[in-house]
Amino acid sequence: MRLESDPRFLVLHALRVKGFAKADVLSELSGLPIEDVEGELVGLQREELILFREARALWQLTPAGRAAHGPLLAADAEHRGMRGGLEPHYPAFIELNVRFKELCGDWQLRNGAPNDHSDSLYDRQVLDRLAAVDAAAQPICAAFGAVAVRFAGYGHRLSHVAQLVDGGQFNLFTGVMCGSYHDVWMELHEDLILTLGIDRSAEGSF
Repeated sequence: MRLESDPRFLVLHALRVKGFAKADVLSELSGLPIEDVEGELVGLQREELILFREARALWQLTPAGRAAHGPLLAADAEHRGMRGGLEPHYPAFIELNVRFKELCGDWQLRNGAPNDHSDSLYDRQVLDRLAAVDAAAQPICAAFGAVAVRFAGYGHRLSHVAQLVDGGQFNLFTGVMCGSYHDVWMELHEDLILTLGIDRSAEGSF
C-alpha cells in the first residue's frame, strides 16, 4: 500500500521544495485540489508558518515554517519505512540526472557559445535525447510513486511537459519558474534530497 501524506504537510512541504510559489503551483506539486490548497494556506498563515508576498502574489515559508517542516518531514518519511522504499531507486535517478544536466547544457550551448537554435537538425537531436531521458525516467518515477502517493505525480508531469517541448514550446525545456521540464525535474530531485536526508553539496548533484 502506498503511503499517503497529510494535506497540511503536503502544502508546507511543497513550499519547502519550491521556496516560494502561487497556489496553483502548490496544487500541482502537492496533488491536492486548488480549493484544498487554499484552505490549508489560510490555516498555515494563521499559524504564522507561511506568509504572502503581495507584490508577486507568492507564498513563502517563514522561519517558523521552515523549523516546523523538519519534524513533519521526518515523521512523514519514516512512516512505514518510506525512506527504505525510496532509497533503492535513488541511484538510478542520480545516474540519469547526470545525463539530464548534460542535455540541458547541450540545449543552451553549442560549441561553447549560446545556442541560437538556428540549426534545426542539432536541436532535433537534443530533443530526441530528451525523449530518451524521459522514457528512462518514467519507470524510476513509477517506483517512487509506488512507495508514496506524494511522489506519484512526477512521472506524468515530466512526460506531459516533454510532449509540449517536442511540440514546439521550447521555453518549457530549461526555462525557470514556468513549469518547465527542468523545473519539474528539480522539484523531484529536491523532494528526494529532503526526504532521504541527503547533503546535496556532499553528493555533488546539482
